[in-house]
Amino acid sequence: MQHVALKPEIPHQLFVGSVDSVPTCTTDSRTYEIWPKLLLMVLMQGVQHFVVDGMPFHIDAGQDEGAAPLVFMLNVARRSTLRFIHDHDAPIRKAMISAPRPWLDWLMQTQTQGSTTLNRFLSEHLAQFRYVPCRHVTTLAEQLINPPPSMQGEIRTLYRSSRGLDILSSSWATLLDHREHREKPGLMSLRQSERVRDYIVDNLDDVLTIDRIARDVGASVSSVQRHFKEHFGLTVFEFIRARRLERASDALQRDGISIAQAAHLAGYANSAHFTTAFKRTYGVLPSHRRR
Repeated sequence: MQHVALKPEIPHQLFVGSVDSVPTCTTDSRTYEIWPKLLLMVLMQGVQHFVVDGMPFHIDAGQDEGAAPLVFMLNVARRSTLRFIHDHDAPIRKAMISAPRPWLDWLMQTQTQGSTTLNRFLSEHLAQFRYVPCRHVTTLAEQLINPPPSMQGEIRTLYRSSRGLDILSSSWATLLDHREHREKPGLMSLRQSERVRDYIVDNLDDVLTIDRIARDVGASVSSVQRHFKEHFGLTVFEFIRARRLERASDALQRDGISIAQAAHLAGYANSAHFTTAFKRTYGVLPSHRRR
């Protein structure tokens, strides 16, 4: 005999939660009735298998060294039934955001220029979207799962809610980019290239490879290489070299650092190579820029 839980009252606020290193969200196999909402899950590791209104969903982020985080969004447009399938014993780590329909309606009604694409997604029952998150989203998910121990009570709740809202905002932007790609490919590629540019600027001190950049911004290597040159007129590595040289030039003028220090700041192991690149770019020797 099928057991159906009592109908819950529909909440009006965003819910944020997490599961950390347990085999399953629930140990029973009952069928639950759930209220209309947008579900968003950042699955850091493990497998989730469940059925909503007879439609199965399977999300697999892998385990341990092979874990590859995934973001999964599901729009439940009407009261539905939910049942978890327990066919894996591996531990799950995930951040969860649940936006109930009244909260979504309030949000959409307060906008004078709402997104048609987002409205279409929210009107379709069991519309789904999944993507590989960038490092920004996985960092937010980790912070949501494990807030600083010093944060307790209301501060902890606000901290987790703020991370949940950031994840939701970023995921909606990714959804819009994906859905509007066929209509506005230039806009989507520009946004991707801007993310690549901002990522490079924020990580100039690190070893930057094209594989790492593409992975952390959630794009393919070929897409990053093609669109970046198209929008900024430089290859990714030409841009990296230019920004590092610019940083070294600023330090020479502002702080009067040595040529060897400037070469290191620009990513050159050899001062002579740095001097050649500097003169080619600025038309003067680096010594002429020192204060």
